Amino acid sequence: MSTNFNVTADAVLDGIVASDPGVPGVVGMVTDRHRNIYQGAAGKRRLDQAADMTTDSVFAIFSTTKAITGTAILQLVEQGELDLDAPAKTYAPDIGKLQVIEGFDAKGEPRLRPPKRDVTTRMLMVHTAGFGYDFFSQTYNRLAQEKGQPSVITSSKASLMTPLLFDPGDKWEYGTNLDWCGQIVEAITGKRLGEVFKARIFEPLGMNNTAFELTEAMRGKLAGMHARGADGSLTPMDFELPANPEVHMGGHGLYATVGDYMRFIRMWLNDGAGENGRVLRPETVRMAAQNHLGDKKVTALPGVIPSLSNDAEFFPGQSKSWALTFMINDEQAPTGRPAGALGWAGLANLFYWIDRANGFGGFWATQILPFGDPASFVGYLNFETAFYDSLKLRKAS
Repeated sequence: MSTNFNVTADAVLDGIVASDPGVPGVVGMVTDRHRNIYQGAAGKRRLDQAADMTTDSVFAIFSTTKAITGTAILQLVEQGELDLDAPAKTYAPDIGKLQVIEGFDAKGEPRLRPPKRDVTTRMLMVHTAGFGYDFFSQTYNRLAQEKGQPSVITSSKASLMTPLLFDPGDKWEYGTNLDWCGQIVEAITGKRLGEVFKARIFEPLGMNNTAFELTEAMRGKLAGMHARGADGSLTPMDFELPANPEVHMGGHGLYATVGDYMRFIRMWLNDGAGENGRVLRPETVRMAAQNHLGDKKVTALPGVIPSLSNDAEFFPGQSKSWALTFMINDEQAPTGRPAGALGWAGLANLFYWIDRANGFGGFWATQILPFGDPASFVGYLNFETAFYDSLKLRKAS
């Protein structure tokens, strides 16, 4: 499988860089429970510079940060320091100040009321607390445009102090929930989120190139951001998340190499064990990897701000649930990913999957806005499909 898949995977990466429209550069990796079985890179880190994309390139990983924050939450649950079903305001009092928005009055002022129930950490972990994003919510976008609500990209506490879009627990809505989980981790531990991650997750896993703030060494290998134009063209952008951020944003704030993230994926494949120590107990991993959304389902993401996101959905027409804290595809995906596998994505068109049943995981990283970029998404789906095709061939032989 390895040789055949390597050839096919290299062709997928090279092909998506050469396509029109294509991507400027991409890194793809696949791991089993022990090591990376494929590592590839193609294209340029930034189109207006000479440096090639390499497997040790550094990416802004956006929402793939969320699963790491969720892991820190699960560690606190194991230690008896956090009750997932207690009011989240027990740990982060500011979340108790937020009200539900029911629209706007004739003067354009938000109509607010108290929520019918408290937000819990479990709701935050499964995205049912009532929070959204301005690039997926017309209401939040209006608050930003008319009321100056800061973007989460500012990494500010003010960006989290948004009204709830509905009563906590009522439905699934993707948003700033894991940023609030980061606030809970900080409140319980008394440390900044980056310190907690380093001691409790990164060091046990050997993740030496992952951080909320770029070191000079990381900046030297940073993949540049690009904007996709309406004509399909790509324009390099001078984009970095704020240095010395007010808030370490648990929902999107990390930089990392793909190789580091593969170590995190292997921990989930290995029931919580890392290269340098245990991160989670086996029973915690098994519990977390199940559906915690109940009968509710993950819905499509409507692109409200075109420069940041297109309309996007994984595996349209198929049922998707939510774990602590990953999407679960409830049916076998068209790529061959089996039902019950875990996965998610990051805003700049980064995608990953974790197939615990078969013991494999993969990650595909680009740096393109808006999210749901057709070329990036097609390339990723072809990459994952090529892997599962090779897996079927191996099993058949």
